[in-house]
Amino acid sequence: MAEDPAERRWRLMNGCDRMLSGNRAPSLRERLADLAASSLPELDGRADVYGGGGPVTVLEKRVAGLLGKPDAVFFPTGTMAQQVALRCWAERTGSDVVALHPLSHLEVHERKAFTTLSRLRGVWPTAERRQPTAQEVRELDEPFGTLLVELPLRDAGFLLPTWDELNALVAAARVRGAKVHFDGARLWESTPHLGRDLPTVAGLADSVYVSLYKTLGGLSGALLAGAEDFAAQARAWRHRYGGTLFQQWPAAVAALAGLDRELPRLPEYVAHAKVVAQALAKLPGARIFPQVPHTHQFQLWLPGPADRLNEAALRLAEQQRTWFCGPFTDRAPDLACAEITAARPALDWTADDVTAAGTALLELAAAG
Repeated sequence: MAEDPAERRWRLMNGCDRMLSGNRAPSLRERLADLAASSLPELDGRADVYGGGGPVTVLEKRVAGLLGKPDAVFFPTGTMAQQVALRCWAERTGSDVVALHPLSHLEVHERKAFTTLSRLRGVWPTAERRQPTAQEVRELDEPFGTLLVELPLRDAGFLLPTWDELNALVAAARVRGAKVHFDGARLWESTPHLGRDLPTVAGLADSVYVSLYKTLGGLSGALLAGAEDFAAQARAWRHRYGGTLFQQWPAAVAALAGLDRELPRLPEYVAHAKVVAQALAKLPGARIFPQVPHTHQFQLWLPGPADRLNEAALRLAEQQRTWFCGPFTDRAPDLACAEITAARPALDWTADDVTAAGTALLELAAAG
């Protein structure tokens, strides 16, 4: 029987000595051992029960403090957290219209849950592959109750506005009488580009969602932060949506460990991503977007097709025990795109190392 493609990919990736993009995916046993070995004091305490107490409450208070918000609410998924946030603002503003980008996570990756479940309606200030401008928000041709800003805009290339552009964008929403919600799944790594700390950035919005596994390497989960009355309303809707699980301490403990481990190193990752991007740009036919990454993630475009590049990446892992990146997807005629994440394993790579590995990948792809 042929090996399952996902199993092959996991096996080869974890057998590599070096990784350019992403992090190693540990086995379940390794994951459990890592949690058990943590020095977090919460491991010696009691578990949470139906959304309260234990490490869940500790995590909520810690993230609220990091974001400079009065309160934060734990959710099992970011999709649920954002559903609830937009629903709360719709109730408060009396408007079921949300202004957002068509490439936002809600439009592309959530099966339009905000429209089908919450009966909200989206309008687009722009369809360009960039963040919307303040002028586009001010001149939107119909009223809206909430402006959702994804920071960074992942599917457009992990793009961020400048700090002045973000301030103007929020101000434009205020002029329109709208609330502002930040989809900050990757907000953690956005502060170097914006040039401001987390409380200052989050302080622009009425509510902020952050992921606990993207960037931080947790198991799952999300936090929704805002004012105390907003958080109380969010907890009520979390219950209705089925998000108040009996116990969620593994996800909370993993997130607390991720805050300790990854948050302090993110500026270093963001800086090194620029080195990696510049080295990859030297490959024949390569395109980097954005040319200077805004976070520690960016898009790499190479001559396709994607299936040949993906097989070449697996062969590179087999032959040289080097994990390059993946997966590539076909995005344009004769071009395939992959997302590069310069995390801790990439810090050991010099620019010459990056270019050499990319050259080896293209040679394997050409050999078929």
